[in-house]
Amino acid sequence: MTPAELEGQESTLEVLNDELAARLARQSDSLAKIDTKAVFLIGFAATAAQFLATHKHHTVLAYFAFGAYALALLAGVQTFRVADHKDLEPRPILVTHARSPKSKVLIELAATRTSIFEENKRRHQQKAQYWTASLWLLVLGLGLSTVALLHT
Repeated sequence: MTPAELEGQESTLEVLNDELAARLARQSDSLAKIDTKAVFLIGFAATAAQFLATHKHHTVLAYFAFGAYALALLAGVQTFRVADHKDLEPRPILVTHARSPKSKVLIELAATRTSIFEENKRRHQQKAQYWTASLWLLVLGLGLSTVALLHT
């Protein structure tokens, strides 16, 4: 695209940048919500394991339940472990584009936001998978705990 054609697309580029910025904000919010859900799952699994440990239970079933709780805890921790969440780096953008025309800055921002979104998407999918595994392991642990407590 020539500079003149690029300048003619400024309003379109502004709309695209606004949408990409909003989408990155929604993605970040979604990541935070998954972390919150993981913390609650971990707390529930730990409490359920403590409850089972303090009551008379069928030993073999209880060991399987404790194993499921332990795996639920590990998957939950993997969900919210510290990892890089990509975002725009202000200084490089400012240094690189401070004297550039608006249309060039907008297209560069759109391209940068797109690649950041794609990198974060992989992390988002991993978090969701770990959270799902943690949830199912908790459900398994609760089922085993119930049977272990009933068969004493």
